[in-house]
Amino acid sequence: MKYQIVFEDDDIVLFDKPSGLLSIPDRYNAAIPCLYHEVARQYKELFVVHRLDKDTSGLICFAKSRDSHKYMSQLFESREVEKYYTAIVSGVPQQTSGSIIEPIGEHPVHKGRMIVHRKGRPAHTDYEVIQSWKNFSLLTLRIHTGRTHQIRVHLQHLGHSIVGDEFYGNTPKLMLSAIKRKFKIAEEEEERPLLGRLALHASRLVFRDRAGNERSVTCPLPKDMSVAVKQLSKWNI
Repeated sequence: MKYQIVFEDDDIVLFDKPSGLLSIPDRYNAAIPCLYHEVARQYKELFVVHRLDKDTSGLICFAKSRDSHKYMSQLFESREVEKYYTAIVSGVPQQTSGSIIEPIGEHPVHKGRMIVHRKGRPAHTDYEVIQSWKNFSLLTLRIHTGRTHQIRVHLQHLGHSIVGDEFYGNTPKLMLSAIKRKFKIAEEEEERPLLGRLALHASRLVFRDRAGNERSVTCPLPKDMSVAVKQLSKWNI
């Protein structure tokens, strides 16, 4: 899988992680490919600062020394890093912007699934509608907490699940036939998804580096999400 460096200095390196690639080694099977294993061999030392879900693409930060790892980890833990995401969701929210402040806890029955639950841990997500179409919307989101699957759970709670989210959503894949009138395909061919993965991208991180300089690092939308936005703008109106 392709990945690229978005920002690097003497202390840290930020990569654009592709969807479908683990951030760090799997706890049960270290042989499964992960971004850390792919890039660590290029550095004398490399330390994990935070993680992204396997299916989420975008910015992820690693530290290049123990001191920078301690500094960056403290920034994330104390919520001094602004974390922004971009998502394509089903439907159009009633409000063009808002905050979802709902606690999140483990599902009582389904292992690995999270839900909004009054006994869960506090969770806060801000959202803004950047563009909307007939049946879908493009959102920018900022998370103030870092709960497991937070954005996915909060958007499901809002009633606008992320496209491609088979775990929490009702729009598993974005098909061109679903948005384009009079869509045709040869009988012997099988339609491929316009977007066949979780439409969630870590798009920007804002923080102060160890020298006190403010850093705002942006990661553009990957090609598949950009194509989906263009096709929605063309047909889902």
